[in-house]
Amino acid sequence: MADITTSKPEDLVEAAGMPVGSGVIKPSYDPRLTNEDLAPLKNQHWGSYNIFAFWMSDVHSVGGYVTAGSLFALGLSSWQVLVSLVVGITIVYFFCNLVAKPSQVTGVPYPVINRAAFGVLGANVPAIIRGAIAVAWYGIQTYLASAALDVVVLKFWPGLAPYADVDQYGFLGLPLLGWCTYALLWVLQAAVFWTGMETIRKFIDFCGPAVYVVMILLCGYLIYKAGWSEIDLNLGDVKYHGWDAVPVMLGAIALVVSYFSGPMLNFGDFSRYGRSYQAVKKGNLLGLPLNFLFFAILVVVTASLTLPVFGELITDPVETVSRIDSTFAIALGALTFTIATIGINIVANFISPAFDFSNVSPQRISWRAGGMIAAVGSVLLTPWNLYNNPDVIHYTLETLGAFIGPLFGVLIADYYLVRKQQVDVDAMFTMSPDGKYHYKKGYNPPAIIATAAGAVIAMTPVLWTGGPGMHTTAQYSWFIGMALGFVVYLGLARRAKTA
Repeated sequence: MADITTSKPEDLVEAAGMPVGSGVIKPSYDPRLTNEDLAPLKNQHWGSYNIFAFWMSDVHSVGGYVTAGSLFALGLSSWQVLVSLVVGITIVYFFCNLVAKPSQVTGVPYPVINRAAFGVLGANVPAIIRGAIAVAWYGIQTYLASAALDVVVLKFWPGLAPYADVDQYGFLGLPLLGWCTYALLWVLQAAVFWTGMETIRKFIDFCGPAVYVVMILLCGYLIYKAGWSEIDLNLGDVKYHGWDAVPVMLGAIALVVSYFSGPMLNFGDFSRYGRSYQAVKKGNLLGLPLNFLFFAILVVVTASLTLPVFGELITDPVETVSRIDSTFAIALGALTFTIATIGINIVANFISPAFDFSNVSPQRISWRAGGMIAAVGSVLLTPWNLYNNPDVIHYTLETLGAFIGPLFGVLIADYYLVRKQQVDVDAMFTMSPDGKYHYKKGYNPPAIIATAAGAVIAMTPVLWTGGPGMHTTAQYSWFIGMALGFVVYLGLARRAKTA
């Protein structure tokens, strides 16, 4: 394994007041590229359980529940779905390990490690793209959690039903009750985030296991009501057999990878806290293949039992809990799933833009300020309207999502093949024209060109849905963009080195 040049020797001076990143700043670091949150960490102390808990928080949400359940309703048999799940989550596990290493060994977050490939200023390109995607999804996840909370509120206080009607008491497309629950969750998430990374770590350490407890209790209750014989791992009719099932299975694999593509890209924001690369890999193994497979099976067993118990198939866990004839069970379940959604939103869609926007102007935008920009931006997007309009989602989130693949390809090609895992951290914090990562006025053309080329081609099937085979091809936009970003950057970077 190649040696890695890092800039964390004993002579690093400890910066004062570092409650979030605890980064240490060398006197030679340019203030235009540095603050305590972006600087290399002095203390990397997260163990395997912390990484495992991160993935549990990322998976155990209403969105994760519905996504996992939907795979079993594609018309495949249960064993075909399980094979697709294993293959898809193994791909995610492998890619997450690749992304984890550069940030873990250098102690810097995702936007900073990109300075080696994109240039000290060009790194703002991947940072802004990832940050914009996170802002949009942050708003949507908060809205979905608030909508779930609305169901429970109306269960306890049915007299509030008029205030849940957007035509009677609505503003900007959201009813008054929706505004109240959205504001409540918005404030709770901001409060957890504001306390810093250590509190977030403790919070996600709790969230994932808590959801497991509630889901196992819920599943046990439904088994008690329906009996073991009612468990069915096929949530729909099996429509595909033999080779006919292969394209559908490939689509399911792509769906799994796409679902994790956001947090997978900026996983370095978390792996930088790992005490060792081995600890991060172990946490990934526990949190991805093992955890996701068990969670998916638990989801489909629970969902299948709603049919004999409640007379209809229910794939929303909050709705399932609300049908139980127990005020305590409803309150406990709703609270747990709400906390879980807060957990996933913070780890997947709050921390990323916090680092990304801070990277744009480190001296003006701290990690906390970057996160609050994302939080405010998520409200201005009115995500309830975004989510309720499929065309808007298609031409915004999916278009932005097509950029994630090329960004991943560029990062991996640069670190593993172009630089052979050798990174000069000092050079990522200098604006000197002689700096290794200054390139042309702070931008590295091969990385920008590779990202643009990969994104444009990956977006084509997403936007041109009427073209022959485009609808099917659109499922693989991440893979297309990643492969193109990887190959184009590798070719251009090697050509530049020999020129």
